[in-house]
Amino acid sequence: MSLGLRIRRANARMVGKLAIVAVGMFAFGYALVPLYRAICEMTGINVLALSELEVPGGAKGGKKVSLPDNTQVDLTRTITIEFDANVRGLWDFKPAQSSMQVHPGQLNTVMYEFQNVQNRRMAAQAIPSYAPQQAAPYFNKLECFCFNQYTLDAGEKKQWPVAFVIDPKISKDVKTITLSYTFFEVGGKTPPAPVAAAPIPPGPRS
Repeated sequence: MSLGLRIRRANARMVGKLAIVAVGMFAFGYALVPLYRAICEMTGINVLALSELEVPGGAKGGKKVSLPDNTQVDLTRTITIEFDANVRGLWDFKPAQSSMQVHPGQLNTVMYEFQNVQNRRMAAQAIPSYAPQQAAPYFNKLECFCFNQYTLDAGEKKQWPVAFVIDPKISKDVKTITLSYTFFEVGGKTPPAPVAAAPIPPGPRS
């Protein structure tokens, strides 16, 4: 076998291996969201509300959210909650307020605003993160738009609430928590909404 043929075969094998790695990385990235949700459900971190799991497109409304059992408000402490929003795509995505002062054990609600500024329909979803990271197990969301996919028409605007309680067991060293959401497009371009077929005109009577 000539040297050139051996080199071509080696290059072909290398290209095949790289293609397999690329496909594996894409599949892993696509599976991150459901995997993360399963981990959250198993560990109790980022607890999702029952309404969030059952109602397509979001939660039922902050007025119907109730505090967990045996939760007491610690009026002796105040924690600053900062709200952050990031996008991966052409969206307007922001919290209605940049921060709020809360007491551990107190039920709080903040609104997030979304708008699709493109000229096509898009499907997207959000994933939360926390700083400092040690605060994550104590940031209990009773209602949240995260981990649900949303479809917005061109120019469409919506608002969704995040209702949360900070566990009073959180360390007294934590004075500020930043709740950050990253909102990104999923599934590529969403096909246009179906248009009803025009009625067939009646034919001539026999």
